[in-house]
Amino acid sequence: METNATPLTAHILVVDDDREIRQLVGDYLRKNGFRVSLAAEGRQMREMLEASHIDFIVLDLMLPGEDGLTLCRNLRATPTFAQMPVLMLTARGEPIDRVIGLEMGADDYLPKPFEPRELLARIRNILRRARALPDNLVPSQARSYRFVDWVLDTGLRQLTSPQAVVVPLSGAEYRLLQIFLDHPQRVLNRDQLMDMTKGRDADPFDRSIDLQISRLRQKLGDDARAPTLIKTVRNEGYILSAPVTMEP
Repeated sequence: METNATPLTAHILVVDDDREIRQLVGDYLRKNGFRVSLAAEGRQMREMLEASHIDFIVLDLMLPGEDGLTLCRNLRATPTFAQMPVLMLTARGEPIDRVIGLEMGADDYLPKPFEPRELLARIRNILRRARALPDNLVPSQARSYRFVDWVLDTGLRQLTSPQAVVVPLSGAEYRLLQIFLDHPQRVLNRDQLMDMTKGRDADPFDRSIDLQISRLRQKLGDDARAPTLIKTVRNEGYILSAPVTMEP
């Protein structure tokens, strides 16, 4: 049994219609210091989100009724849960399933069958990154970033467009944008971005960072064919080309 439980015990919701997997994952996570709730489908998931404070969702892709992709997309469209960390379980293990899961806003994915230790490591890494950006900064600590008439408020954890419209971001998108804003006009490679956002090295075949950048460009209205804000530097990485002003 693992012994280095997370310092701040998180409440994890496991959503999987396979009773055996649901129970095994729940038992393993409890043994490693987490609070765990279990749900078999989307309706139960929503009921638990309304009834309890949930910190993290392990969400199966293949569910009866509303599938994991639909549930994840709906979470990202709901301000209260837009930044909820989500790890998606992809039973088929097909690349297209993982790609779509990331496009819908999942923070990470894990194909079945999986080693419980790897699931635990992924959860801890995502939580550590999420907690590095506190949800509730007091006003004196809060900072805002301004770039080409956009504003990212770290106190409210929200992005506001030049038209004064709040643009919802997933937790992964928020962290990725803040990394770019902390390092403006500097090339960041995929390994650096993967390490800073997920706490692990980039796999040569892991395109999750590229997908998150694609989603972030969409949120910022940056033309994917000829981006002017988050640019691709061939064979090197990505760069936020705009100057950034930080305000207390």
